[in-house]
Amino acid sequence: MLLLDNSAWSRIVAGALDVERATVVAGWIEQRRLATCLPFLLEAGYSARSAAHHKEIVATLSLFPRVAITTVIEERAMQAQQELAVVGHHRLAPIDIVIAACAHEAGAGVLHYDRDYDILAERTSLEFESVWVAPPGTL
Repeated sequence: MLLLDNSAWSRIVAGALDVERATVVAGWIEQRRLATCLPFLLEAGYSARSAAHHKEIVATLSLFPRVAITTVIEERAMQAQQELAVVGHHRLAPIDIVIAACAHEAGAGVLHYDRDYDILAERTSLEFESVWVAPPGTL
């Protein structure tokens, strides 16, 4: 399973992926391998252009499996931010930290287009696969 980050989702829905990668992602959606969590849903909703568009986004994303935020995930996110502070990276987006903590607890990866996830995977005790929706710098 891969948790969605808005950096990937926005590029998927914009049709920015090459045909080969778009086919792979479509297969993941069909196999229910892509999942959501509250921070991502709030980011996706934030990007809505209107109330009708927001309703459409919510309806589409409600079809995906969802990882709920738990107290354990909250604690993992706080711990990860502390670990980042020790190495001078505590200014990463809080939403990214929570999504990574969700992935850690769910035994999942994160599908993204954002270097923050590589830093989180390398510099914290959070264990998750950092999966780029496309190679860095190509979109």
